[in-house]
Amino acid sequence: MGSSSGRSARGRSTPTGRERTSPATFYRQVVAELRKVVWPTQQQLITYFIVVVSFVLFFMAVVSLLDLGFGKAVFALFGHK
Repeated sequence: MGSSSGRSARGRSTPTGRERTSPATFYRQVVAELRKVVWPTQQQLITYFIVVVSFVLFFMAVVSLLDLGFGKAVFALFGHK
């Protein structure tokens, strides 16, 4: 399985088993990855926003109704004075 001698996949010996990446190299890699991202159009963003807000509002209503129903059931069960 794995080697416990501290060697990386390329056979170099390092304390952690990996090479450290400099901050400049890390930044370049981040920028390169962000360029690969397919960003949504404005129309897609508006559509996604409407779907998410509708979903959240729907489940807020469901949870509110359940809370109201359970509250009434508890008051009916234990009596309300």
